[in-house]
Amino acid sequence: MLGFAKVGRLFLSVTLFILGMLGNGFIVVVNVRSWFKNKRISWSDFIISALALSRIVLLWILFLDCVSMAIFSKVLAELGPLEVIGIFWTFTNHLSIWLATCLGVLYCLKIASFSHPRFLWLKWRVSRMVVWMLLGALLFSCGSAISLIPQFQIYSLLRETAGAGNVTEHFGKQMGEYQQIHVLNMLWYTPPLILCLASYILLILSLGRHMQQMRQSRSSPSDASTEAHRRAIRIILSFLFLLLFYFLAFLVTSSSYLLPRPEMATIIGEVITMLYPASHSFILILGNNKLKQTFVELLCCESCHPNPGPKGPLAP
Repeated sequence: MLGFAKVGRLFLSVTLFILGMLGNGFIVVVNVRSWFKNKRISWSDFIISALALSRIVLLWILFLDCVSMAIFSKVLAELGPLEVIGIFWTFTNHLSIWLATCLGVLYCLKIASFSHPRFLWLKWRVSRMVVWMLLGALLFSCGSAISLIPQFQIYSLLRETAGAGNVTEHFGKQMGEYQQIHVLNMLWYTPPLILCLASYILLILSLGRHMQQMRQSRSSPSDASTEAHRRAIRIILSFLFLLLFYFLAFLVTSSSYLLPRPEMATIIGEVITMLYPASHSFILILGNNKLKQTFVELLCCESCHPNPGPKGPLAP
């Protein structure tokens, strides 16, 4: 019999998994259908589609991990860490974060307005910049995944040392090395966080400058440029908030062995980590005009055309 905590963990995991698959799957279907229909796709739609695909894979990994840890936790504890799955999860996780960062930088370059020569140079070469950002995202994701190999090796030594008997000093030295590598691996999250924060600040400054110009010219404060600024700011700010929340949850999960109740901390952390890829997809849908319009049309179609019941011989 599963405990109450494990049942609640499974329920929340299944709910977030279904919501995330629906949101990210909707993004992929709409953009791919538009791609085949128009024979072309914009960079923003391409990045959003790749981001949704990476989060679909990430949700599957997180969901299977939650289910396996809830039902087969003792078996997995005896088998030890699954290095291949851990490396694959790290690669997908960092790729998802970097793609969201590339989307924020792209919005900043296309929407923000500054007269600085370097910003104008980047703005005029936005297509080339996107290509380099995507290549950099792949390289950073591969680097973060490869950096896990020493951590897994030390973890295997820790398991062997723990079962060898009275080797407290050697065990403490290996644990210190493991924690040091674990902290260094957390630094892979720093570059995308800095880039997203810089994009958010530039958009805020650009919006303030634009609003000041609108007031001086006594124009309407709700023009297309202002709405584009606000929409991009909401998307980047939501990503920053969810990324920080996700990072804290991941930190709690990976450091659960230091807490008084490690099992409960792991359950809470793993459920929260699923909230980021599941919820941000709906924020992207609401922030994109094409996706939002298609989503509203789909809801209206479902509400206006309910499924008819079976017709009998006396039905009109």
